[in-house]
Amino acid sequence: MMKKTDIVIVGCGVAGLYCALQLPREKQILIVTKSEAAESDSFLAQGGICVLPDEDDYDAFFADTMKAGHYENNPESVDIMIRSSREVIADLVAVGTRFERDGDAFAYTREGAHSRPRILFHEDETGKEITSHLLDAVRARENITLIEHYTMVDLLCEGNECHGIVGFDAAGQYSAIQADYTVLATGGIGGLFPHSTNYRHLTGDALALALRHGVRLRNIDYIQIHPTTLYSEKGGRAFLISESVRGEGAILLNAKGERFVNELLPRDVVANAIFEQMEKEGSRHVWLSLSPIPTEEIKAHFPHIWQHCLQEGYDVTRQAIPVVPAQHYFMGGIDVDAHSKTSMERLYATGETACNGVHGRNRLASNSLLESLVFAKRAAQQIAQDYAPIAQREEPRVDAAQYVNYQQDYKKAVLAAIEKERNSHE
Repeated sequence: MMKKTDIVIVGCGVAGLYCALQLPREKQILIVTKSEAAESDSFLAQGGICVLPDEDDYDAFFADTMKAGHYENNPESVDIMIRSSREVIADLVAVGTRFERDGDAFAYTREGAHSRPRILFHEDETGKEITSHLLDAVRARENITLIEHYTMVDLLCEGNECHGIVGFDAAGQYSAIQADYTVLATGGIGGLFPHSTNYRHLTGDALALALRHGVRLRNIDYIQIHPTTLYSEKGGRAFLISESVRGEGAILLNAKGERFVNELLPRDVVANAIFEQMEKEGSRHVWLSLSPIPTEEIKAHFPHIWQHCLQEGYDVTRQAIPVVPAQHYFMGGIDVDAHSKTSMERLYATGETACNGVHGRNRLASNSLLESLVFAKRAAQQIAQDYAPIAQREEPRVDAAQYVNYQQDYKKAVLAAIEKERNSHE
């Protein structure tokens, strides 16, 4: 069975949704997602989204991003992200996103490695606030169809040209989706790791297919560890304690109640300090104290963190909580240019699954939502500008038998590629 559409987008986080909304309304767009529409990591982003508050901050914003990325960032991509930030925020506000205000003006917060406040937020669920409004806008568009529980297992390719995907639906029925253009927005790789803040179904499938079809990758061993997730002996996704908490004054303590690191250093530095402290003590976690933050501010700015910790038996307004680093974000990915185009014709990648060089070796806090949105829009603009229908093709024969062990095989392939890349950098 084969479906035909103008553009197929794989993934419905902020990158996939925003890309769809920026494409021409006369084009038929099909979005497929591996799970429920609301089960993307974009919904989980707590802290906020960076924006250039005024021109005076450009140099500092640029410098902070480059420094956090160990100066391995692509300067052109960083410039594009910063220069495009206010336009993106205006788009988000236009679809109903509510950012915290100080009167009529935006209220800004600060996170680790930022030299000044430049982060917009909505309580401690900024990602959910943004993504839910984008999702509503997508569902209201007559030219966009969203299919949940559809898992991509392959790309339709001839030579170095992509003309769609192969996947299966909730009933296990395989099909091909032929499209003039394909956009991969499949998110991160947390499902490859035992401890991660990501949803478990995010297993780097797009990377596996890039490896399979010779699509160029970049820096796939650049994997960010978030310093503070709530320590738990339960299984499943780790609960993230936002960078904003430390940005507002929370401090890290060892088993003796002593502060041992500057909490506003870049994430990789803080995470390494925590690992060193745990090794020194022989402990499974360290402690995070929110005592420097007024109780009412905790309840107003971080209500969901406060409530979740209460459910786990910790009152953050009265006691320190146990925290441990966990895999969090993927800075590498499918190599793309400034318009999110991959090395394969008619194939684009955007969001966490792509690497345009913005983040370098380590992502600056709250740049992820912004980077995803900026380059998703640029993908849509480039597709619209260059749009040309693909030549009519025969319906491909889909051999479901070859995909029986796809998940296991693809995971092995991606992990092996990451390890190979890591060894090449050592």
